[in-house]
Amino acid sequence: MRVVVTRPQHSGERTVRRLAQMGHEALLLPLAEPVHHVAEAGRALLNTRGAIAVTSAEAIRTLASLGADLAPHLGRRLFAVGKVTAKEAADLGFSNIAMSEGGGAELATLISGHPASLGGNPLLYLAGSPRAPGFEAGLTELQLPFVTVECYRMHGITPENAVLRRLFTDARADAVLLYSHQTAQRFFGLPFVRENPEAFAETRFLCLSEAIAEAVPARMHSQTDIADMPNEDRLLSFLIQA
Repeated sequence: MRVVVTRPQHSGERTVRRLAQMGHEALLLPLAEPVHHVAEAGRALLNTRGAIAVTSAEAIRTLASLGADLAPHLGRRLFAVGKVTAKEAADLGFSNIAMSEGGGAELATLISGHPASLGGNPLLYLAGSPRAPGFEAGLTELQLPFVTVECYRMHGITPENAVLRRLFTDARADAVLLYSHQTAQRFFGLPFVRENPEAFAETRFLCLSEAIAEAVPARMHSQTDIADMPNEDRLLSFLIQA
């Protein structure tokens, strides 16, 4: 199958490799790029004690830029969403990692089961912007104290029409992978996508969650599949079924 991946360059390249190993023709279309706020992350670590939470591997990549200044914090309890984020944290040197397989709400539930990990201190959430509200809402509902520090921001990218024609009209795309609500909004908001609906008449839109699928235009709902859990393994399983 011909599959378009709408992830940022770093994570998208990893997904492209996975798809190629599955026998698909994978094409990368980044619609956002991260800007890391390394100084803010460093100050947040210095000004807090106890556990850290991350819901994206991009936060771990921000921490990697701290170099030797990160060393005193590698023993802190780290709560992470997903095995990819957990692995990047382990590769960076974190030694006390707990992982949630679901999304932000599931991570909040996991943390509530380990209150001793907080050590009486607010949880430090190293977040990105924009982000889904589920994790912070879950912490609030569970009455878990936390402080949020934005350590990276995703800036939108508008691809040239020549790139979009190559991906969608020179040859049909069988599937488009959508990993965030903001990315889905950017994709369907592109003038090329709005003005060339016939190019997507047979394309499947594979969404990591229901919140992401909400950004798919109503006329394309019948072409949309939603992963039953918000992780890439479940998302890519649609391509195996096909």
